[in-house]
Amino acid sequence: MAVKIGFVGCGGIANAHMNNLVKIPNAEMVAFSDIAMEKAEAAAEKFGGKAYGDYREMYEKAGLDAVYVCLPPFAHEDQELLAVQAGLNIFVEKPIALSMEKAREIEAAIAAAGVINCSAYHWRTHDTARWALEALEGETIGLVLGWWMGGLPGVMWWRQQDMSGGQILEQTTHIVDMARYIAGEVERVSAEMALRVMTDVEKISVPDVGTVNLRFESGAIGNITNSCIPPGWKNGLVIIGEKKTVIFDQFNFELRTPSGTETKTFQPIAAHFRESVLFVDAVEKQDQSLILSDYSNGVKSLAVSIAANESAASGQPVMLSDI
Repeated sequence: MAVKIGFVGCGGIANAHMNNLVKIPNAEMVAFSDIAMEKAEAAAEKFGGKAYGDYREMYEKAGLDAVYVCLPPFAHEDQELLAVQAGLNIFVEKPIALSMEKAREIEAAIAAAGVINCSAYHWRTHDTARWALEALEGETIGLVLGWWMGGLPGVMWWRQQDMSGGQILEQTTHIVDMARYIAGEVERVSAEMALRVMTDVEKISVPDVGTVNLRFESGAIGNITNSCIPPGWKNGLVIIGEKKTVIFDQFNFELRTPSGTETKTFQPIAAHFRESVLFVDAVEKQDQSLILSDYSNGVKSLAVSIAANESAASGQPVMLSDI
């Protein structure tokens, strides 16, 4: 039996997931909800199923097994809570919330319901991430460097700090998550952010440049830097270990050792696609272990970004234990 899936939010990233799910044999999209009814109707017309203007009605009537929640950070209210209370398995696009209070409320509800859950940190399914983990196994990691140099997304909410949380929370969270994935949990954060160049952009309140220093629980240190000043550049990480240095992004991998340099660029299957394959299989088999990033992982990555915003605002380091 195919896993019956509904969507809360039918915007850009939701459509990317829809285009992947239609290729997965054991997935069946049956319902779509959006406050902009025309988006839900367009998805239903393209992929089959029914459009809803209210996700509550969809949860009640659509006969779902699972739901994809694909919302901007500010829009997370009770969509996840009602879904898990209805026994629905849940896939939540990052960033999962704007506040730790909301994220932890949802985390607790998921744990109580015992449903399959995923926070969408798709970088974890890249070949390059797997290669980095394999290469660094057993290494003492000294330094983690990460960067996200992108342009300014066109949606108005993104450029408003109280709606998006800024670039460190909305985009660079992928780099934060990969740093945690490879180097372990973060202990302390110190950040500087500023709006330097894009002051004439309508309604902008997010910093357009920022840098975040990290101390990991292991003792390793790190720095993650981002900018949304167009045209952007690239995203990636450098992990420096005792004898190995790994440099990678979503598609390219380089391993440097005293004996030479190895490079790889093989990416046979898109990471977003793999992420949905794993989620659908996990729901079908009721096997949470197939998920590389559960909701609780998303909470931990969110905490680092929120700590960075708090540090930049206060001018003081922030301990993750205080977040």
